Amino acid sequence: MHEPIIKGNMISIPSCLEYLTNIDDFIEGILRGFDVEESVIADIAISVSELVNNSVSHGNKSDRSKTVSVTISKKGNDIEIVITDQGIGFNPQDISNPLDEENLLKDTGRGFFIVNTLMDKVDVKTTDSGTITTITKSIV
Repeated sequence: MHEPIIKGNMISIPSCLEYLTNIDDFIEGILRGFDVEESVIADIAISVSELVNNSVSHGNKSDRSKTVSVTISKKGNDIEIVITDQGIGFNPQDISNPLDEENLLKDTGRGFFIVNTLMDKVDVKTTDSGTITTITKSIV
């Protein structure tokens, strides 16, 4: 099995949930280097964890031969994070609203809702080679 690969502000992991802690440690370390407030670090870390979990489980179907990559950058007063998988993609409009009565007691289906709540901008693009999700959070 492959190990996480770190190159500058990018980390790539095999599609296996055991590497989520590597992603968390990487993201939190970079954000502290950017001197980001701890509460904002927590919001970003939760969002990235949710999206990587979805990329591994739903996008790449936990296929260890596929990878999930996360790139983080500071652009002015914004933190931009790009999560890329090798899955077939999805349409965010197709995700059920977890606040609808029929979904309130379900064990799953809240991740993307949480990300949209915590981040300032969420953009999902499906390509021939996978899904690219870009999240942005202002740090001012």
